[in-house]
Amino acid sequence: MPELPEVEVTRLGIEPALSHRRVTDVVLRAPALRYPMPAELAGRLCGRTLAGVSRRGKYLLFDFGGSHLLFHLGMSGTLRLLPVGTPPRKHDHVDILFSDTVFSDTPSDDLILRMNDPRRFGALLWIDGDPASHPLLAKLGMEPLERGFTARALAARLAGRTAAIKQVIMDAGIVVGVGNIYASESLFRAGIDPRAPAGKVSLARLDRLVKAIKETLRAAIHAGGSSLRDFFGCDGDPGHFQFEHRVYGREGEPCRQCGATIRLIRQGQRASYFCPRCQR
Repeated sequence: MPELPEVEVTRLGIEPALSHRRVTDVVLRAPALRYPMPAELAGRLCGRTLAGVSRRGKYLLFDFGGSHLLFHLGMSGTLRLLPVGTPPRKHDHVDILFSDTVFSDTPSDDLILRMNDPRRFGALLWIDGDPASHPLLAKLGMEPLERGFTARALAARLAGRTAAIKQVIMDAGIVVGVGNIYASESLFRAGIDPRAPAGKVSLARLDRLVKAIKETLRAAIHAGGSSLRDFFGCDGDPGHFQFEHRVYGREGEPCRQCGATIRLIRQGQRASYFCPRCQR
C-alpha cells in the first residue's frame, strides 16, 4: 500500500508539472472507487486552474481555489502524467486533462493526469470549503515531517498506552503515514523492540524514534519510495528504497549492523521485522 513517502513522491512529481494549468476535460470510466465518483465532476472542474497540490497524511489535495479534489491511492493506485492521446489501459479509471498554460488552447503540450487502480480501494472526492474539516481528514494525527512532531508531542499521545509501540505509531490518529515498512525501519534505526509497550518508552528513546522516523521517511522520499508490488511514480518509474531496507523483508538474513539473524513476528496481523540484538 502506498504510504507517506510514495504519496509525497507522487505529489512532488505532479505539482510542478500541473500547477497553474487549466482543466479542459474530465473522463470517468468507472462509477465508483471506494466511494461513488463525485457528481458532475467535469462541470465542477472544467475551466478551473490548479493552484497547487498538498498532502495530508496519505491524501493528496488538489487546490482549485477554495475547493479541492481529494485523491487517495488506496492499496494499488497510481497517478501518472501522460501525453494527450495516450490510450487507456485496463483499470485506468480517471483522466483529467490539463491545458499547457492558463491562457493557451493549444493541445500540443497538454497533459493527462490518469488514475489507475486495479483493486478500486482508492478514492476521488470533491471538497468545498476547508478540507481540514472533512471527515476523512479531521481526525488525522501529527505530520511526522513537520516541526511539531517531537518526542514530547509523541509522548503526550502515548501516555498510558499498553499496546506495542509499532502498532501505535502506525495509528493514523496519532501520527500519519508511518506504514508497516517505515515503522519497522524506523524502530530499527532507533534501536527499539517493536513489542515494547508504547506508554513505557522513555522520552530519550522517543527522541531517537522521532529522529529515526523523520530520517527514514526522508530517505524513502529521496529514493522514490518503496516499490514492492504496485507502486510507480507519476513518471512510471518504480521507487528504490526497498534496496535500502535494513530489516523489512529480510527474515533469516544477517543484520547489516551486528550480524544477528533478522526475525519476523506478527503484530495485529501485520509482519514485523526486527533485529533481536540491536532492538531492545
